[in-house]
Amino acid sequence: MNDEMNRETSSYNANRQRSRKSSREIKDALPGVILLAVLAGAAASVSFRLVNKGMDVVFDRDGQETVKEQVLDAEERTVPAVSLSAYDNTGLSVAEVAQNAMPSVVAITSISIQEIPSFFGFGYERYPSTGSGSGIIVGENETELLIATNNHVVEGATTLTVCFVGDEIEETSIKENFYGEYVIQSENAVSAKIKGTDSEQDLAVVAVIKTDIPQETMDKIRIAELGDSEELQVGEQVVAIGNALGYGQSVTSGWVSALNRSVTLNNSEGKGLIQTDAAINPGNSGGALLNMRGELIGINSAKYAANAVEGMGYAIPISLAKPILDELMSRKTRDKVVDGNAGYLGIRAANLNQEAVEMYNMPLGVYIVEKEPGGPADNSGLQEGDIIVKVDGQKVSDKNELYDLIQYYESGEEVEVIVYRLQNREYVEESMIVTFG
Repeated sequence: MNDEMNRETSSYNANRQRSRKSSREIKDALPGVILLAVLAGAAASVSFRLVNKGMDVVFDRDGQETVKEQVLDAEERTVPAVSLSAYDNTGLSVAEVAQNAMPSVVAITSISIQEIPSFFGFGYERYPSTGSGSGIIVGENETELLIATNNHVVEGATTLTVCFVGDEIEETSIKENFYGEYVIQSENAVSAKIKGTDSEQDLAVVAVIKTDIPQETMDKIRIAELGDSEELQVGEQVVAIGNALGYGQSVTSGWVSALNRSVTLNNSEGKGLIQTDAAINPGNSGGALLNMRGELIGINSAKYAANAVEGMGYAIPISLAKPILDELMSRKTRDKVVDGNAGYLGIRAANLNQEAVEMYNMPLGVYIVEKEPGGPADNSGLQEGDIIVKVDGQKVSDKNELYDLIQYYESGEEVEVIVYRLQNREYVEESMIVTFG
């Protein structure tokens, strides 16, 4: 029995010695393993940063040939782009994203004129009303700062003002000036103009004269850093920044709940939209939707509001918006022409409803019901039954858009008008030059 106990003791001691030896070998090898892991991690980080840098897209397209000469190259800028180099590409906190992106987000206030039937039963009375929205600084040229927003934020506006980061939105007042125009009075708001719109995609670009912006504000603002919305995944966290309820910049966070959504809101259909549960409230339209690297991946557009619905907001993907914004930024900034010199087309027009468009396979545009004999439309070759879809490169989908657009052109100006004309039971696109009367 003693011999058996001695054998068990010897076996136990041997196993214990082997275990200690194994532990010593692991401890001896551990620094090498850690070093390899650190090197591998550093290599992966460098690789990721190189890939990420290759994907960075800014409106100046730094390092690439610029097609639109009006947007400045990086070395010509007076307003720097948002820099993300100080942050870890693995992801920022919501606070870091907000702090980094807020200098590129602005608040927009608009005035539009509402016509209400007169109390006495004849004629109309005009009343000014204000609206609030958001915008994102996406570029600049030699004289202007260029801001992306939604078309519905600026649609029908007779006056626009912009408030930048760090400027408190004060209570505004509306005053009628000497020319009968309604203007916004605010100490820290800067006047802005519509540079171009795309009502079909609900996008617009607003321009602000750089010399109108105080130098203290110019030192704070930044041009947004663009991301790649095509890389978004359902379940990815996002941050929304905008002028919620007109009170100034506010931040909400949520998740990408769906991609490539088609939604009909306010009688217009948005396609290919990002759906998120980040709160998007009135005033957020035109604001920024950002990924957790602080890159702009969407322009907030609408919130689905219904008693049975909660947490369904939508944004236009930046990959869809970018080529449209590039084109709009290249346009000439125009002022509305004084009534006596404003151009006119000489037509009676009608809108096409969705049923007619689908039933007869008609393009969406402005239908010419009648033309004035010897008028500008008649002299240019436009015909009754033509459908106007573009004027000077800008899409028009209803007669109000057409009439509003013409107010920015003087009598005698020549513009290209794109129409669809019925030929052999099929609508064919035609282009013609029209001289406004």
